[in-house]
Amino acid sequence: MEPVIGIDLGTTNSEVAFIMDGKSRIIKENDNGIVPSCVSVDGNSKRIIVGMKAKNQAVLYPNDTVLSVKRSMGIDKRYELNGTSYSPQEISAFILKELKERAERVTGMEISRAVITTPAYFTDAQRQATREAGEIAGLNVVRILNEPTAAALAYESGETKSRRILVYDLGGGTFDVSIVRLEDGVVEVLASTGDNHLGGDDFDHEIEIMLMNHLNSESGVNITDNSVARARLRHAAEQAKIELSSAPFTTIQEDFLTKNATGEDVHLSYELSRVEFENAISEYLQKTMDSVNKALKDASMLPSALDQIILVGGSTRIPMISAMLEEKFKQIPHQAIDPDLCVAMGAAIQAGREMGIESSTLLLDITPYTFGTSALGEIDGMPCKTTFVPIIKRNSKLPAVKSEAFATLCENQKLVEILVYQGEKPNALDNVKIGRFEFKLSPNLPAHSIIILKYELDINGILKVRGIEKESGREINGVIENAFSQISEDKISASKSKIDDAWDTSFSNDTSSSDAIDHADGASIIDINEHTSKKAFAANNKEISKETSEIDILINRARDAMKSAPDEDKNDIINLIEDMTDAIESGDDDALNEASQELEDILFYLE
Repeated sequence: MEPVIGIDLGTTNSEVAFIMDGKSRIIKENDNGIVPSCVSVDGNSKRIIVGMKAKNQAVLYPNDTVLSVKRSMGIDKRYELNGTSYSPQEISAFILKELKERAERVTGMEISRAVITTPAYFTDAQRQATREAGEIAGLNVVRILNEPTAAALAYESGETKSRRILVYDLGGGTFDVSIVRLEDGVVEVLASTGDNHLGGDDFDHEIEIMLMNHLNSESGVNITDNSVARARLRHAAEQAKIELSSAPFTTIQEDFLTKNATGEDVHLSYELSRVEFENAISEYLQKTMDSVNKALKDASMLPSALDQIILVGGSTRIPMISAMLEEKFKQIPHQAIDPDLCVAMGAAIQAGREMGIESSTLLLDITPYTFGTSALGEIDGMPCKTTFVPIIKRNSKLPAVKSEAFATLCENQKLVEILVYQGEKPNALDNVKIGRFEFKLSPNLPAHSIIILKYELDINGILKVRGIEKESGREINGVIENAFSQISEDKISASKSKIDDAWDTSFSNDTSSSDAIDHADGASIIDINEHTSKKAFAANNKEISKETSEIDILINRARDAMKSAPDEDKNDIINLIEDMTDAIESGDDDALNEASQELEDILFYLE
């Protein structure tokens, strides 16, 4: 039986799961199974690294680190890493490659097939881009599964009771809400909606803006164009958001953040309350509740008809979310399965079915979008050349096959241009254009000849479009321009080679990252120190008397000591590392030796 893994490819974090001993299990390697969706360049080997080690470097080397690539899937964007340009699919392929290799290390099996989840509200182009990322990573993507549906599968497993549930899925960069009926082993999605650009990243940004405004008003500094300082604030904002999920207040402390106009060091200290944070993100949360109301309307269901509310995604740990949902539905939302892990667990359940493991569960999913085309028609009684003609309507069960008849305009018409749109607006121009076809017609066709347009939307949410001349019965071949077709095999092969060439084969993603997880409270200070040492040694290629390895060892000893050092000693260590940085950048051997000796003296008493 060829193994199939289930992957939750998230904006902030990703996970991989597999059916072991008949149960869906998250694959872990001396960690909690959560792999940050972060790609960076290792400072020493200059190879690509993924996960916790890459995330730690996000503060240190923001220009050599990619975060939240999921938000760029399906669009034409490029990322520059170590002098090489990568597409969003290729960056995502690095993450998938790490998850694939993690699964191979743990299971001891070679893995080439996967079920990958995407937000229910992902467009066709975004789904295709996800599939392409899998192919580049060496995975045959056997199924694209909607994230809320995967979560419902995880909760359905082992349950026989009939239930109607609402899945509220708020992750790092996307939001979905689905209403699902679970009955007699059937998982039926009744309605689904969401926002592909709403999530925890937006909440982090609100905190970051608060901190920047505070720095501006208190210290008169503007760090808008300071990428390193901004990255530190972003990291601090994320940590503050997490802490406010379990505490009413948190203090954000960032020493030596930047310098003011007179060259003095600027330190940040800011107390943020949960109330202040919730006020800052209230508009975002209200948008999610608007989507909840829309899903209820689409499912023709009252709030009282729901048996259970399920929370999915790390951002759902924000207390205000549970409070809003409890107020509306008069019941406490469920987090029986870790919200960070349940999507991957559901993906593994579907992966098990793809492997042939018997399952009594029948999955009935829907499309959250209407797919159609544009044609001559009327809008509000007025002629319009771009009237939207729906073909497959929103909330249709998958797979869906629908056809519509159109007529040519004139005699001897040579071709028909078909524009493919997704959306709900009556004017096609107000919807999202996802493809363009040119259908070359048979010669000497009379006016008003019938052209049948056929849309096929498969269970992965991938759309295929075909056209047929009714008179001749001949199928017309379409040419897609910048639409949703898969990239060529040659390009896939070239991307695979590029990924393999840049991959750090000596690095096992999170097996060496337990310190970063176990000592998260000191992460920002530790990361800053690591950045100080590495950046300093690269400065201007200046000669210094001490070997780089000696300084690295000294800095690493200081990092370890800072975890348990008194505040006074922490400040001394930070100051000495700054002195070492200045000495290295200026090529001052004497100053470097003096600062190093003082640091050695402090460590002598701490170790």
